[in-house]
Amino acid sequence: MGASPTEKRRALTQRLFPAGIPRLWCPPLTHYTADGGLDRERIAAHLATLAPHVKGMLVPGSTGDGWEMDDAESRELLELVLALAPRLGIQVLVGALRPDPADTRRIAADTVAWLQKRTGTSDALEAIAASRVCGVAFCPPKGEHVAQDRIRDELAATLDLGVPSALYQLPQVTQNEMAPATVAELAATFGNVYLFKDSSGGDRVATSGLALGGLCLLRGAECDYVQWPAASGGPYHGFLLSTANCFAPQLARMLACLAEGKVDQARAASELVSRVINSVFELVDDLPHGNKYTNANKAIDHYLAHGAAAAKLPPPRLHAGSRLPAVVMEATGALLAQFGLIPDRGYLHS
Repeated sequence: MGASPTEKRRALTQRLFPAGIPRLWCPPLTHYTADGGLDRERIAAHLATLAPHVKGMLVPGSTGDGWEMDDAESRELLELVLALAPRLGIQVLVGALRPDPADTRRIAADTVAWLQKRTGTSDALEAIAASRVCGVAFCPPKGEHVAQDRIRDELAATLDLGVPSALYQLPQVTQNEMAPATVAELAATFGNVYLFKDSSGGDRVATSGLALGGLCLLRGAECDYVQWPAASGGPYHGFLLSTANCFAPQLARMLACLAEGKVDQARAASELVSRVINSVFELVDDLPHGNKYTNANKAIDHYLAHGAAAAKLPPPRLHAGSRLPAVVMEATGALLAQFGLIPDRGYLHS
């Protein structure tokens, strides 16, 4: 009798994460030069600031323009991040974010083939692990009226590829959700799915009480962070957050304080991040390009990168080619100054 999916999942995570699955993950921002190319130096500097606190990166995630990038852009970004990963001590979950599940499966298969060629090995799992990749993340097919049976079948077809996988609940983009029973059924069938990220804010899967076979549950919804980790009695093992781009030290401190029983300190860190990011979300909510998570974090990151000089520099460039409006940047700067969050010298100049 062979190993059960739960046993296969446990063995897979031990292979991919000998030190344990990180509790704090980030979908890092993608920075661009004035002509729209990757700002490689800026991306490297940004990742270096995250790495002491964040050991798992989703590349490209929604906050990193994963839904907007074409295949060539995504591959160029992955090549850059994977080249940096060994020195930074990070692991990379590859975002296969496409509305069409056939495209998702193509990206997953192409990624494995590329990693095999890159590492010179025909063993898929060996190539993945040697590259500091920990699998592929994907969503259900897009559509408000997609039946749950089709969601299950399309996800199952992708999982059937055998690639280490993360299921990504993102109704803000897909316009639908995986039902708790669907996630439980997939976990009971496929040992190669080990992670479930939920950005819905509804938390229906994590709070369902269904047996999920040891899936690692990461919360992606922003604000009110302190109540959700298992150390607070919550249902999640950790977080995969856009705000980790700008508040990785605070979020990591919150998790450490919870583990040490320092609840008041953890709550203070949670409240600070919540107050700031909620305010910046309001500033960018109606912008025509990008999504509010990318735009808010780019606005804040601009000040963290450049420090006191940020207000005199051009605003960040978005994937669409526009820049964040000056009025957004000015208001963001005033808010960060109010909380003492603008460094004298940003991470690009330290």
